[in-house]
Amino acid sequence: QVQLVESGGGSVQAGGSLRLSCAASGRTFSRYAMGWFRQAPGKEREFVATISWSGGSTYYADSVKGRFTISRDNAKNTVYLQMNTLKPEDTAVYYCAARVDYGLLSNREYAYDDWGQGTQVTVSS
Repeated sequence: QVQLVESGGGSVQAGGSLRLSCAASGRTFSRYAMGWFRQAPGKEREFVATISWSGGSTYYADSVKGRFTISRDNAKNTVYLQMNTLKPEDTAVYYCAARVDYGLLSNREYAYDDWGQGTQVTVSS
């Protein structure tokens, strides 16, 4: 229903910053909430952040709260994840995902219908 493409990943030193982007195409006229998830080698995929369709509501995992900021620009059909004060434990493949916004945010992987291909983030110590 909606196609998602992540970009902006790369390799940085601990304490550095990156901004990930997720461009959406397709049925972008729908009211989609967006989420970011990540998966490190040998670990399960975990929730990072989510944002409502309007951008008025956000929610973060405790591990990134205060360091990461999720935002969106619906005119550009793009959602962002600004990552500051990066730590080696942030190393993972980062995925964006979309779900129809019925008014309640979700941190559960199964609640999201459409997924991007992922972008690699590597943080060295």
